[in-house]
Amino acid sequence: MGKNKLQKFEELAGYPHVFQYPFATLQEKGCELKGKWNEMFFKNDHPIVLELGCGKGEYAVGLAKMYPRKNFIGVDIKGARMWTGAKQSFQEKIPNVAFLRTDIELIPHFFAAGEVSEIWITFPDPQMQKVRKRLTSSRFIELYKQILVENGSIHLKTDSNFLYTYTKELVRLNHLPVLDDTDDLYRTHTGNPILSIRTFYEQQWLERGLNIKYLHFVCPSGGPVEEPDVEIEYDAYRSFNRSKRSAKQQGL
Repeated sequence: MGKNKLQKFEELAGYPHVFQYPFATLQEKGCELKGKWNEMFFKNDHPIVLELGCGKGEYAVGLAKMYPRKNFIGVDIKGARMWTGAKQSFQEKIPNVAFLRTDIELIPHFFAAGEVSEIWITFPDPQMQKVRKRLTSSRFIELYKQILVENGSIHLKTDSNFLYTYTKELVRLNHLPVLDDTDDLYRTHTGNPILSIRTFYEQQWLERGLNIKYLHFVCPSGGPVEEPDVEIEYDAYRSFNRSKRSAKQQGL
């Protein structure tokens, strides 16, 4: 591990708004904040919004500034990336944002039923070959159901036509109410405040001339979520494991 990463991990450990739980500790003691995030940390009764796979935390921090009467928590397993948003929010003394370092699969260990009002999923790996790893798959929707309020909603923002199409099929199959839907966000939503927040990956995709897709839908409260059985064309501009090859290398 590089010296720079070690320094970031040391800084993360000292931030009062960053929470890290080794799996062994989680199994033994659980998370004392579960069901008590507002009471023990935020000290208010505002709605809690999660950014899953938050990376550098651009949305968690940006939305926290934009909506001071909501509480935001960025969730990711990669601490070196999370450090960027954690440091910024600490230095700017933003009171309504926190960060949780964990695997998203473990999210029900950290939040009680009905504790979360909204979930943002921003530019995740589309996992074209691995259904169970897609953050909008039926497997993950079932996890989100455990922590979201009644009629809690999920925002998906992605460059991937594959993931966007797949998620729309899942939403259609399960008759989930759609609150917003566009396959070209910057064309159809001019003036929308969410356009002022751009993740690291989003800026890359925009520079390559790719359309940004946005889907906002209500998470189901009851009954199992069915998995769509449809053939969807793979994204042509990157490999299945989210290759770092440039657009020029891929012919864009």
